[in-house]
Amino acid sequence: MAKVKTLEERLWGAAVLKMSFRLRSAEESPAFKAIYPGVLRDLDVEDAAVEQFIVANKERVEKAARGTAQE
Repeated sequence: MAKVKTLEERLWGAAVLKMSFRLRSAEESPAFKAIYPGVLRDLDVEDAAVEQFIVANKERVEKAARGTAQE
């Protein structure tokens, strides 16, 4: 049985995904608009909470989105 993810783990996943698109200036892309809402739904998190998580953890989220850090 799959481990239930904590809120922080769910926010982390959504934040890294969003930041990966943001770093490429692709938040308005069809790919982002197709993927991100489903991720929010599946992880049961709100975009505002993801943004707050990004602000509070910007450096490590950016590093992970660039593929230079592991969580």
